[in-house]
Amino acid sequence: MTSRNWHTRFGFYFLAVGSAFGLGNLWRFPYVVGENGGGAFVLLYIFLALTLGMPLLIGELMLGRFTRQSVMMAAKKISVNSGKKFKLLSAMPVVMSLVVLSYYSVISGWVLHFILQFSLSLFGSSQIGSGSMMSLLKNGGLQFGLASVHLLITLIVVVKGIQDGLEKWIGWMMPFFAFLVVILIWRSTSLSTTTEVMRFLFYPDFSKLTLSSLNHAIGHVFFTLSVGFGTMVTFGSYIRDDQHLPTVGLRVAFFDTIVSFGGLFIVFPLVFKASNQVITDPALMFDVLPQFFNEMNGGLLFGLAFFVCLYMAALNASIGLLETIVSNIVDTFKGMSRSRAGWMSGLTALFLTLLPALSGSFFSETRLGQKGLIELIDSLLINGFLPLVALGLSFIFFKGLSLKEKERLFIDKEKFVSYSMFPQWIFAVQWFAPVVIILGWILHLFGLLTGHV
Repeated sequence: MTSRNWHTRFGFYFLAVGSAFGLGNLWRFPYVVGENGGGAFVLLYIFLALTLGMPLLIGELMLGRFTRQSVMMAAKKISVNSGKKFKLLSAMPVVMSLVVLSYYSVISGWVLHFILQFSLSLFGSSQIGSGSMMSLLKNGGLQFGLASVHLLITLIVVVKGIQDGLEKWIGWMMPFFAFLVVILIWRSTSLSTTTEVMRFLFYPDFSKLTLSSLNHAIGHVFFTLSVGFGTMVTFGSYIRDDQHLPTVGLRVAFFDTIVSFGGLFIVFPLVFKASNQVITDPALMFDVLPQFFNEMNGGLLFGLAFFVCLYMAALNASIGLLETIVSNIVDTFKGMSRSRAGWMSGLTALFLTLLPALSGSFFSETRLGQKGLIELIDSLLINGFLPLVALGLSFIFFKGLSLKEKERLFIDKEKFVSYSMFPQWIFAVQWFAPVVIILGWILHLFGLLTGHV
């Protein structure tokens, strides 16, 4: 990589929001909202996105800007400056990115499968059967192959580097992506189920929240904002000095929240129309929607557009995760080329995909209650480890940088509001975030022990 700066301001925003608007918004968020009862959980999610996710996101961007390094080397640099040791804490986000990328690639492979199915159906080569998803889940070899293709595409984009690969990719892809999202929202919300879905999503019934709902909301806020993965530290190291980081963080959090609702508006009316139930199963969308599209007027073309949009979202997030891993390897091992680091990371992620890829075949009997292996992996990573890793990363930032350095990075002398917001941001990072994360973890554990999850 020749430079640690984005060529354009929009380059950062597109990739940061694109990294957030992945399968987390179109696949994961709808079923998490469904599991937690709808409207009350949506309110909780919005509150935590603004009061918890955004402050920590700003902190990660600051860590990247201050050190001009990816997360592991950033921690090493501030360890020298502060005399504190952060080596183990700084490695955890990279490990998290690698493991999440592996199971995320399997889900992305599902999307590729249905893109191929709809493409063949449009040309009359085949028909989408009602058991297509079930057949895919039982075919571990096919899932592994599809995950391999997805990882290869992600790798090709990332190894070309920020300027040559990522910015060129998002330059032509994001306008098309936005167009598809708007069309899909319009088409989905024109269905007869929209009124009932809107009532479920925006009429809060707090009795439907469980002891695990706070933890689920925290985990998904971090997942969709890419907080705790080190991704925003890496992206922050590329941001030019003339950009005000709190403003950047606010915009990313705002746009991500907006597109999260876009995901709900696309998926919920379709699934409810197809199955007469809210989505609470991670595989339900892939099970009922293809058959629904296959039966509706013009549905094959609409279905192809939906899964292309879903795959572009998945690819965005995968690019962000792999870029985090590769940049840390390149920064840590100075003699290693970006290409070699990319292939090493990609092959390691591919090996790790074996477990989720075989979840519906070889490991089909591995269950905990109603949850299969994919759900267990997702819950363990996003609801279990990610909040703690994000807390560790915020600890590195808060303890490694002096108050004066934080103030310099936060305050813009031309924006008076930044002076008044600085103490509130410090409070959110120092006190609010740890208390809420730990409380969510305790309630979740208590819920698991008592069966009230």
